[in-house]
Amino acid sequence: MSEKDLMDQEEIYSKVLRAGRRTYFFDVRSTKAGDYYLTVTESKKFTHDDGSFHYKKHKIYLYKEDFTAFKEILDEMMAYIVDEKGLEVISERHQKDFKKEEQDTDNIQTPLDNFTDVDFDDI
Repeated sequence: MSEKDLMDQEEIYSKVLRAGRRTYFFDVRSTKAGDYYLTVTESKKFTHDDGSFHYKKHKIYLYKEDFTAFKEILDEMMAYIVDEKGLEVISERHQKDFKKEEQDTDNIQTPLDNFTDVDFDDI
């Protein structure tokens, strides 16, 4: 049996999450002993100036004995981030096509002594 066949045989169940330049793969795999574990792979696409690209991958192996503690800490960390920073994705502000929500301009006062009076007849 080839190495690819072994990999296909080990993969039991999979889900994919596409998130911009990143893709997350959640795969249930089987150990040699027949038990299951989870791999979470982050794949991030990088494009070069010449149009070619490559992917960087990072992988986490998570075994059943660690599920409960891992989930508790993950939930705690996600709750902390949302509590501290809210749900707005701050990095979106730095994207080229970001459009800031319009502010209520009724309550903003501009000083009247901070302008130049231009007579268009002089131009």
